[in-house]
Amino acid sequence: MVVWITLIVGLLAAVIAVGLALGRGESESIREVMRDLVLHDRNKIRFFGLQVNPAVISAYTVTGVLLFAALLIRIFAVPRFKTVPGKFQAVLEKAVDFFGGMAEERASRWVTFVSAYIFSAGAYIFFSTLFELFGLQAISTGNKSVTLPAPLADINGALAMGIMSFAVILGAGLFSNGPKGALRVLKDFSLPISMSFRLYGALLSGLLVSELVYHYIALSFVLPVIVGVLFTLLHAIIQTYVLTVLVSIFYGEAVEPFKKSDKKRSKKNRKNESEGVKE
Repeated sequence: MVVWITLIVGLLAAVIAVGLALGRGESESIREVMRDLVLHDRNKIRFFGLQVNPAVISAYTVTGVLLFAALLIRIFAVPRFKTVPGKFQAVLEKAVDFFGGMAEERASRWVTFVSAYIFSAGAYIFFSTLFELFGLQAISTGNKSVTLPAPLADINGALAMGIMSFAVILGAGLFSNGPKGALRVLKDFSLPISMSFRLYGALLSGLLVSELVYHYIALSFVLPVIVGVLFTLLHAIIQTYVLTVLVSIFYGEAVEPFKKSDKKRSKKNRKNESEGVKE
């Protein structure tokens, strides 16, 4: 106990000393930090000769890791699957059953396609949200070390996810019911914006709160771990569930066939009513 208390006190003293030393030098104000987290107009990163937002590097990193993991699972894990599943196989089957059941419950056509899409989108949202917990660093164009954020905490990443999901729904409506199906989807023109800003607002709020806690020395002990992990896990689970549910619901409405029998009945009723009026 004496050794542990000594180590803890020594670490706290070192952290406070470093924080005070850094505080005397030039540092960004909390206003500048918040502005850069939202706009990314200062701390950009060079990527193949271009100056890009840090979220672009995060997006490519998460995408590459997920594709590589999927390749490894397909080559080494799937051929070894058994009738009685192990732990890893059980987790994968639970995830596939969850998204597959969500698609089957709401969609009447091309269930395999939409289940694969919402599985992919859900995996990307979940793991890209958890990505910020790793705290990976990169050097900006101003020779500063910046932490790579969650890809969807950037408005461009959130818009890309929302527009792509809307394109999937619009394409499903077009191929299922022709131009009428596409028009039915286009009536909800605010759908990609609402999905995008829901993702962006939720993830950015958690990032801003975590950065606010980290910025002040009085709050930067123990509390950032609780706040960061709690916000990140909640956002990862909630936003994955919300977007996949919305996509499956609107996809199901887009591929639902028009009921011809109802149209014929309405025409007959109108004809009978007009004949009754004449009589």
